[in-house]
Amino acid sequence: MEFVSHARSKTMNISILDTFLINLGKVDPSPFFVLSLAPYLIFLYWAQKSSDIPKISLWGFRLTLLFVVMTIVFAIFAKIFYGADLTDIDPLHGAAEAFLTLSDALVVVGFIAPSEEKVVNNS
Repeated sequence: MEFVSHARSKTMNISILDTFLINLGKVDPSPFFVLSLAPYLIFLYWAQKSSDIPKISLWGFRLTLLFVVMTIVFAIFAKIFYGADLTDIDPLHGAAEAFLTLSDALVVVGFIAPSEEKVVNNS
């Protein structure tokens, strides 16, 4: 009897998870992208004032905003001219992702590139 009860409980948990995931898939992600912009802009403001972030990496972080803008532009283009989502049009999707790759590469290069050693003059 315990085994049957455990099996039913497991089946119920799976169906609850399935229902949750199906409903989660129906949520429009657009508001989350808009809301995530504010913390990112605050981060960029802080990063510009920080001397710990290399300049090349800072440009990479800034270019991430270009990736967002280009993704929006390409998504609108895909919808108007192809009647499809951006992810369904491989050349446009690849072009948008190229901006993300460029920005990520600059972030990485900035942090792994040898930085100039600061000379300290102790008299």
